[in-house]
Amino acid sequence: MQAHFDHGRIRRWGGDLNASTHLLEGLQYGGLLRVARREAGTRVYQAIEHPPQDDSPEARLARAGQLLDLVVRLYAPLPAASLGYLGRLLRDGVPHLAAEAQLIQEHAKSRYAHAQVDGLLWFWPRGEKPTAARYAADDRLRFLAPFDPVVWDRRRFQLFWGWEYKLEAYVPAHKRRMGHYAMPMLWGEQILGWANLKVVDGRLRHELGFAGARPRGRAFQLALDEALQQMQEFLEL
Repeated sequence: MQAHFDHGRIRRWGGDLNASTHLLEGLQYGGLLRVARREAGTRVYQAIEHPPQDDSPEARLARAGQLLDLVVRLYAPLPAASLGYLGRLLRDGVPHLAAEAQLIQEHAKSRYAHAQVDGLLWFWPRGEKPTAARYAADDRLRFLAPFDPVVWDRRRFQLFWGWEYKLEAYVPAHKRRMGHYAMPMLWGEQILGWANLKVVDGRLRHELGFAGARPRGRAFQLALDEALQQMQEFLEL
């Protein structure tokens, strides 16, 4: 690639980038290459041969619909604004199906179950029953990653639990309110606050923060102790 397309360097993201690297990334984004492995941190690409497929308008529309269905299943229930945002991300990820994905999204009301709640339109997959026994909450406490599907949609997070969560890993230390890697704590159906966990001298240390008052009684403490024990086992401490 370098031998045949040595076009020097370009400016991107505020720095210099080899033009051939930029071309390779573009080919990967377009689905023509994949990263086969890395050597000393450098990506080694492999050409992709796509098998023949039905490229009729009907087939393209069906593929776009399947992709949006997957997104909705993963992140539902979704307020309309969040569905719109995820739709834009999807179109960026599959530019060859962008027009079809846009058409599917425009007909979301006929494709997905939906309801108006407190002035907001919500969507979820048809056939999914949020009140079914399989979705009943238990009394476990869970530490959620900042990018967990439950947490990722910050708009929905605030609608559900009434407070704003922020990932502050890239915020200067003196400006952080929650901590470097604060993980929301889900207890039952409520996210009460957040936890910062770190290993010091081979032992797990935790610092908790709460959006409101810390729960009283033994139930919360028992659930917290169990969650911390599971984390220690996961980290093999």
